[in-house]
Amino acid sequence: MSTLTLHALNALDRAGFVAALDGVYEHSPWIAERAAAARPFRTLAHLKHALAQVVRQASEAEQLGLIRAHPELAGKAAVAGELTAESTHEQRTAGLTHCTPAEFERLQQLNRDYNARFGFPFILAVRGPRGLGLSRQQIIDTFARRLRHSPAFERAECLRQIHRIAEIRLNDKFGHTPTQGNQVWDWAEALAVHTEGEPGVLTVTYMTPAHQACARQLQAWMQACGFDEVNIDAVGNVVGLYHGTDPQAPRLLTGSHYDTVRNGGKYDGRLGIFVPMACVQALHVQGKRLPYTLEVVGFAEEEGQRYKATFLGSGALIGAFNPAWLDQADAQGITMRHAMQAAGYSAHLANIQALQRDASQYRGFVEVHIEQGPVLDEIDQPLGVVSGINGVMRLTGRATGVSCHAGTTPMPMRHDAAAAVAELLLYVEQRALADAASPHGPSVGTVGVVHVPHGAVNVVPGLCDFTLDLRAPTNAQRDALCADVLAQAQAIAERRGVQIDIEESVRAAAAPSHPAWQARWEAAVQHVGLPVFHLPSGAGHDAMKLHEVMPQAMLFVRGGNAGISHNPLETITNDDAQLCVDAFMHLLEHA
Repeated sequence: MSTLTLHALNALDRAGFVAALDGVYEHSPWIAERAAAARPFRTLAHLKHALAQVVRQASEAEQLGLIRAHPELAGKAAVAGELTAESTHEQRTAGLTHCTPAEFERLQQLNRDYNARFGFPFILAVRGPRGLGLSRQQIIDTFARRLRHSPAFERAECLRQIHRIAEIRLNDKFGHTPTQGNQVWDWAEALAVHTEGEPGVLTVTYMTPAHQACARQLQAWMQACGFDEVNIDAVGNVVGLYHGTDPQAPRLLTGSHYDTVRNGGKYDGRLGIFVPMACVQALHVQGKRLPYTLEVVGFAEEEGQRYKATFLGSGALIGAFNPAWLDQADAQGITMRHAMQAAGYSAHLANIQALQRDASQYRGFVEVHIEQGPVLDEIDQPLGVVSGINGVMRLTGRATGVSCHAGTTPMPMRHDAAAAVAELLLYVEQRALADAASPHGPSVGTVGVVHVPHGAVNVVPGLCDFTLDLRAPTNAQRDALCADVLAQAQAIAERRGVQIDIEESVRAAAAPSHPAWQARWEAAVQHVGLPVFHLPSGAGHDAMKLHEVMPQAMLFVRGGNAGISHNPLETITNDDAQLCVDAFMHLLEHA
């Protein structure tokens, strides 16, 4: 079969267009029929997005029909050889045609359970996020996990899997291989072998042997990519320079962190190192230089897991390293100073302070990051332009009431500390939702910890400890949210006859994206053939530290599995990684 081209596809009449895309969406030519009106398609990503949007805009009955058009995995149709050529190839690639008797029976039982619960077949892109095929055990594990989803969520997840199946089939039709996306994906897998825990449990905290192994590996990769200078600095940041044609021109700074939370994901932070590495590799192979020097930094610490020193790596670059951090001790009593010295660093404050950059010598800071949330995945949007990083207020509180007998104290005569906190929790939810239509973006509020000290099943709680996490796109919106929550806490306390004491523990300023750099990301997204979608970042990033001294802007890529992050299920596809590289290269060439 000859390879299809976009030029040829755009030139076909409607019937020819539909015929050319036959088999991309299983037994559903109506998708191509409706997408034909969106021609001409400028890029393959443009075509993929248009097809996905047709499905998004379809009726629920049409969406269910699309799902039900797909065969069961290792089902009767597969055994009888009645699948389409595309499905046969995919199930064979995943080894589903060579199941052991035990695996086959397990899959049959899962198929029965899934159909009984949801009323449609289980859909999974069995060629996986890299396109090489999932193992049978991965398929079975995913099958079992998704049985716990709600029907509405699972229907949406099936459609997302169908789009991934279609994406891989389109790659086959167009002879497209996301070479740099594969490289980014492979780097993530290879770096994840370095962990403090058992294999498959990714934990990399500051100055541990796994942390240092990651630094050395990143240094070696950067050197192999063609960086002119690569070094590991006094706090463990891995710094690569790709010199430009004008040594006097201000540099562009980029990067992200390589440490992880405990039992974390492979892309949080690390994606923002790998994507510029892939761009430098391509520039080096082509013998091309940018007009300015590109500085890529793998920040040694962002998560604050081993020591309470969040943003240590990026903080050092802006002169925000707190000397008191060196004397902090971890859970084993090892101070940061000793941990650094044991890893071969001097831990001398003067060496750390010397890392501070002169912001006037930089054009700005840009960062690529996995979204760490469900928004992009929910709307089938591979890339999103970050409008800004939310400001954060964290508070700790205690409600004090009267501890008394649960059986003998009438309801109107109680001073229940836990009930007061529960009422406040619901108010936080309602008040944050009230900002949904804010022109700057929505707020979020979370009561993440609720604890009744010495609680008992038959005792009215006299004490209740709790936390508050309040975030908003601007400092003013965050502060207004916080003020309302505090006022409501006081009102609840007075009405219920309890005392509520709340103290602020963390305050981080919002970091709106710089308009010019945000516009460059917008142009880059349009260049790869996608519509521009803006969203705020609810999580903190190294960019918010660099924001204190220079312009910054971020690009998000969607995460699979509903955008879950800080979790082993965190994932991206090789195709989305390729889009990141393409968008980043466009930004570099137009900065």
